[in-house]
Amino acid sequence: MWIQILLIAGVVAIGTFFMRRTGADSHLAIRRLLFGVFVLAAILSILFPQWLTFVANLIGVGRGTDLLLYALILMFLAFVYTQSRRNAEQQRRLTLLARKLALLQGTEPKTPEPVDSDIDSPNDRPRL
Repeated sequence: MWIQILLIAGVVAIGTFFMRRTGADSHLAIRRLLFGVFVLAAILSILFPQWLTFVANLIGVGRGTDLLLYALILMFLAFVYTQSRRNAEQQRRLTLLARKLALLQGTEPKTPEPVDSDIDSPNDRPRL
């Protein structure tokens, strides 16, 4: 009983943390909706573990834990795919930014350094 309370509290805390607004456009409404469904399914699986076994048997998987493992593997592969796509896009944008910066620095007119005729060269100074 205590483990169920701890697990549900953890799922709700993590769900609340991930669903909060960050001001970025990456948190679309569909993602929040799907994550809410995931949190609800997680809570139901904690409260009624036999439900997961029943769903697994309907699909053709022997146990609920096996179904959970297969779902976790699929979610991990989807995560790796989306992260690799995001990384490739970020690398492309960084390359374009570096090219633009290099072009801007190469086309700026160079200002000559000020020449001060009052400054003696080191060779003109008297030695002590």
